[in-house]
Amino acid sequence: MATPDPVDRMRPPGRPKGAYRSAKREGTTSAAGPPQGARPLGGAARSDVRGEHTSPSDPRVIVALDFASPMRALALADRLDPAACALKVGKEMFVVAGPEPVRWMVARGFRVFLDLKFHDIPNTVAQACAAAARLGVWMLNVHAAGGTAMLSAARTAVDAVAAEQGGPKPLLIAVTVLTSLGDADMRDTGMEGTAAQQALRLARLTAGSGLDGVVCSAQEAPALRTALGPRFKLVTPGIRPAGSVKDDQSRIITPQAAIANGADYLVIGRPITQAQDPVGALADINESLGAVP
Repeated sequence: MATPDPVDRMRPPGRPKGAYRSAKREGTTSAAGPPQGARPLGGAARSDVRGEHTSPSDPRVIVALDFASPMRALALADRLDPAACALKVGKEMFVVAGPEPVRWMVARGFRVFLDLKFHDIPNTVAQACAAAARLGVWMLNVHAAGGTAMLSAARTAVDAVAAEQGGPKPLLIAVTVLTSLGDADMRDTGMEGTAAQQALRLARLTAGSGLDGVVCSAQEAPALRTALGPRFKLVTPGIRPAGSVKDDQSRIITPQAAIANGADYLVIGRPITQAQDPVGALADINESLGAVP
């Protein structure tokens, strides 16, 4: 009895069996999809200049595909326009499904943020970052708390892969303080000062190590923008449109307020993915930001 193809088990409804594999061989994903490496539908090709500020064709919203089921994630991604958003793949789906969903999204023209938050000894993190960069992701991250040697090793590894492949460098960013943590958590873990002070401290360390930006709370974005300048990327989770459920986030803010505070990109999950109409929810957020593809 033949073993089922794991990629075919992940294919979105309506996509024929074997479509991903045949598309990968041909360099396309479907008759409707762009060739691999093509610019996103309706958007400009990504610059290879690290730190370039966002442009009108550079989607601000990163949809967090935090699903245990790859089929659910790919089914939703199949409904979204690469010009309207980037996609985030986190630990849960990557552990369940491995790199194939990431490759599928990249081949469809999406900018993919691989959110695995690497934190280990420098050599291990460097190798992991190199492997992530070879997937063709647009952005990946590490923990700033790993220290200067780890951050520098990650930077060197990502740059080496870009040079090896002759393509643009993925944005390499660092996590400062998780948005689920507050000031009391800082004290519990032996950190001096507030969460905001720790975020600024780690952001300065990140910038000094040559990385492109940080993940931070949008409430901390004004201080980080002032301290680190306009070219340093600020990626903000904990975003909730007005009236949304807070869920497990401690420091949250609306999309409009996050942009006003200096955020470049907004990571938004459940308000879009668990909405009755996810495509409509994304469109409403983009419209509220004045970003209509």
